[in-house]
Amino acid sequence: MSSPRLDGTGAVAPAVAVLLAAVLLGALVGTWPPFVAVESGSMTPGVERGDLVVVTATDREPWGDLSTAADPDAPTRLGETGDVVVYTVPGAGGRPVFHRLAFPVEAGEDWTERADPELLAADCAELATCPAPYDGYVTRGDANELYDQSAGIAPVVPEEWIAGKALFAVPNLGWIRVGVDAAAARYGGVATGVVLVGGAGLAGGVGALLLGRFRRKGSR
Repeated sequence: MSSPRLDGTGAVAPAVAVLLAAVLLGALVGTWPPFVAVESGSMTPGVERGDLVVVTATDREPWGDLSTAADPDAPTRLGETGDVVVYTVPGAGGRPVFHRLAFPVEAGEDWTERADPELLAADCAELATCPAPYDGYVTRGDANELYDQSAGIAPVVPEEWIAGKALFAVPNLGWIRVGVDAAAARYGGVATGVVLVGGAGLAGGVGALLLGRFRRKGSR
């Protein structure tokens, strides 16, 4: 009895399916990539390290515009009120930050007057980003003891730095992305891509083999 034939189509099918699902999700939420892997515990308990968070564009319908924790009608996102966003500080060379919008500020404002004093390490005169140099947002990780702008994580965050906002989280699924990023940082993107494609092909081949055997047994 001959064994099931493994061709190139069957081997790459899982990888193609995953890519297609990601493209469709990106089209729906208006961001690319359409998800982020949480790499720290700064947003616990609403989001844990290793979770995968689906994000959408900040102006994408039907989720509306940005809301902060200080807004009276703010939606609940990932356990608390206010949108959780992904932002990157230009020129800082760091990874994107995934934190909650605390409250909006205007250019020239001493925003410490409206801040929670327990989340400040200094007054406005001692903070590099106060008064606010432009319109933007004060941000904070839910589990952090200070605002990002008081802890030196980021200056006031203008809207153009924000790549997307969170919709929901899938527990533990982000470990795959964390592992891929770690491998890419250590071995390079090309080598990591070759391993991923090879792994997807191997998984597809094994899956096709098992499925073929299952069908043969069922037809007896």
